[in-house]
Amino acid sequence: MKRSKINAVIKDMEKLIKEHGFEIPPFCNWTPEEWKSKSHEYDEIRDNMLGWDITDYGLGRFDEVGFALITIRNGNVKDDRYTKPYAEKLLMVNEGQMAPMHFHWNKMEDIINRGGGNILITVYNSTEDGGFADTDVTVHSDGRTYTVPAGTRVRLIPGESITIQPYLYHDFHVEEGTGDVLLGEVSMCNDDENDNRFYEPIGRFPSIEEDEPAYRLLCNEYPAAKE
Repeated sequence: MKRSKINAVIKDMEKLIKEHGFEIPPFCNWTPEEWKSKSHEYDEIRDNMLGWDITDYGLGRFDEVGFALITIRNGNVKDDRYTKPYAEKLLMVNEGQMAPMHFHWNKMEDIINRGGGNILITVYNSTEDGGFADTDVTVHSDGRTYTVPAGTRVRLIPGESITIQPYLYHDFHVEEGTGDVLLGEVSMCNDDENDNRFYEPIGRFPSIEEDEPAYRLLCNEYPAAKE
């Protein structure tokens, strides 16, 4: 992705966040220059990769496959200094975009439509070898428990949520004609390196073409702490 595209996506998400009255932590607004002065007081942000994250899954088709997100809080399963067993994210999925089919081995999460259009989440149980099971899926949504056939797209209008259990395949699509969606994610501690099982192998962070200065640093770009 071009840096100019990443900058534009971040600005679009900032606008969407403001439209829906959500306040984000101050560190999400720091410039690259401000980051250079940050001491070890902020190691939790660096070590747990809090902040901005743009992914095209290494496919180079962000407008079709990918989304923007902010990790607001998270623990760290590899570092006992960070004992939070929970995480929170904010995501923007644009109309015409999708996030690929995947499940988590360990993480349970709630996906919440915080505002905008309608989100469609396709659900399948996983087979033991990682395929799609042809079995009914139990859906937990805002206090309601019900079953749907494998491959059903569950619709979440603004304010609604769904609980994603481990080994439950899911993807995200925006319902056509409803507009961009601001999603929330409240979950167990997040471990993207080891706890994502994608149905089709894909990448994670985009390769970046530096065609203009960064507006905000991504969570994998922070400079070392100022001593």
